[in-house]
Amino acid sequence: MKVLEQIEIPATEGRAVGLSAGQFLRVIDVEGTQVADLFASIERDEWLSASHTRAMTSRLFPLVGEAFYTNRRRAVLALVSDDSPGAHDMLIAACDPERYELLGADEHASCAENFRTSLAPFGLAEIPVPQPVNLFMRLPVSPDGRLTWEPAPTKAGDSVTVRVELDCVVSVSACPQDLIPINGDRPTPIRLEVLERA
Repeated sequence: MKVLEQIEIPATEGRAVGLSAGQFLRVIDVEGTQVADLFASIERDEWLSASHTRAMTSRLFPLVGEAFYTNRRRAVLALVSDDSPGAHDMLIAACDPERYELLGADEHASCAENFRTSLAPFGLAEIPVPQPVNLFMRLPVSPDGRLTWEPAPTKAGDSVTVRVELDCVVSVSACPQDLIPINGDRPTPIRLEVLERA
């Protein structure tokens, strides 16, 4: 599919793009081992909801061929291809200033702030920060329910592609977490490609 627009997201920052139903969006881990927090907002009171997605799919983690749903239980994005190792998290909240304060790092960039900043031009900055889909994030769950924070298993150029099911604004944060090892040694960039309709 032809690339209509390319958006570079510097390490630790976020960007948003307005998309129409039928378009495709590719999210690319440029250098590898980088988590990308994915959000989709339709209106001020409807957004991609990881918890509603889990309820609709009866799965903890997404698979190709499945959709991501909103808090109104409408499919907003569909995962159509994935050339990464397939590790994506739908359990963990976006990192926020409070998280970094607890880790002893005041004034630290966060996915929550990246979400708000990236949506400001679209008039959606006041939406409560939803739980994102944490693309490329590996979070094994042990039999007793314990979570393990591991580096993203992606290599440079790994990507996922979603089809847009509802007109929406998609926001992606190149996660700035550098105090636990989910982004390997350091945060790195993410690239978005808006693709033509099939």
